[in-house]
Amino acid sequence: MSAQTTHQASQARTIRGVLLNDDQRPTPSGAASASLTYGWRALLKIKHIPEQLFDVTIFPIMMTVMMTYVFGGAIGETMAGTGDSSAAVDAYVQFLIPGVFAQTLVMITMYTGLTLNRDISKGVFDRFRSLPTWRPAQLVGALLGDQVRYTIAGVIILAVGFIMGFRPDGGLTGVLGAFLLLLVFSFCLSWVWTTVALLMRTEQAAMGVSMFIMMPLTFVSNIFADPQTMPGPVRAFAEVNPVSNVVGAIRELMEGTVDAGSITTVLIYCAVLVAIFGPLSMFIYNRKS
Repeated sequence: MSAQTTHQASQARTIRGVLLNDDQRPTPSGAASASLTYGWRALLKIKHIPEQLFDVTIFPIMMTVMMTYVFGGAIGETMAGTGDSSAAVDAYVQFLIPGVFAQTLVMITMYTGLTLNRDISKGVFDRFRSLPTWRPAQLVGALLGDQVRYTIAGVIILAVGFIMGFRPDGGLTGVLGAFLLLLVFSFCLSWVWTTVALLMRTEQAAMGVSMFIMMPLTFVSNIFADPQTMPGPVRAFAEVNPVSNVVGAIRELMEGTVDAGSITTVLIYCAVLVAIFGPLSMFIYNRKS
């Protein structure tokens, strides 16, 4: 037997011994550890492709300023009833900022699904699924990583609002409570777009379906106007719209009038979204070729 053959046989025995020795095997990561690792991966993608933050920086500023000065005079006049355009805009700012705050975070949740669809189309998640980790960690980690994007967008909206004259009566406590509630709802809503991303074969198709769902949720709501001013069927939809319930709870928290019923309703919506779309996402993900 040659020296090379002997060396190869020795290496094979060493490798076999390591594989069969449970004491030397690395401990598999737990559910929390695996999810946080994939969440960190999502943040690293932002670091290497910073233009991904465009939707959470430029878009919130543009939406807030545009909506305030386009609709502020007309809608604010109805709310203030003073005939003073400056007072009308100020009144509308107090009404609008909590709504746009919610709208911005809710709208950017759909980019979670688009990013996931892109990773799947590139074959990245096929490699992830072959790893000995908690199976939902890939999806949960992606959603956790996006919480940073939501936080950045929320801070920008509030900063712009304060510059434009927004003054919440609920103070810092009310603002932080509203922020936390909205982050929870955004995380739960992201499971909807995760399901859409897993069902659609292309990123463009996922975008189209997401926008088809998102537009009625955000615009047929109480974000820009009081549903009482809307026609009957539109008002009925706006009043049961989950986004309207979220915006209503956020306005109450920022105004300092905490309503346990409103917060409970939002949390029920969150639980229903996760209970339906969480298992559905995993079912599709486990069977996706």
